[in-house]
Amino acid sequence: MYYIYLAIFAYVAVLYLTLRDIRIYKRTKLDSYRKGAMKGILASSIVLLGILFTTFNPEMGLLIVFIGMYANKKGVRERVFNNADAMDRFLGKTDI
Repeated sequence: MYYIYLAIFAYVAVLYLTLRDIRIYKRTKLDSYRKGAMKGILASSIVLLGILFTTFNPEMGLLIVFIGMYANKKGVRERVFNNADAMDRFLGKTDI
């Protein structure tokens, strides 16, 4: 019963990181953040598919969710936060 909440939380986390990458890319035009946002869109689609599977088969659904979370791995990034505090990093504000 609580599996669906875990899957929805994972979807919200992937969606948040994707929107943050889009915002950072819009401000800095750095290619690694564009690639990260594109990976995030793919990963959020996989996680959403996992949410649908979780309603019928929780184990299979969570496996698909975890595959989507693994696909959200972003890779090496340029340094865009020099003097930002935690809230600015959370919101995706950049120093560049």
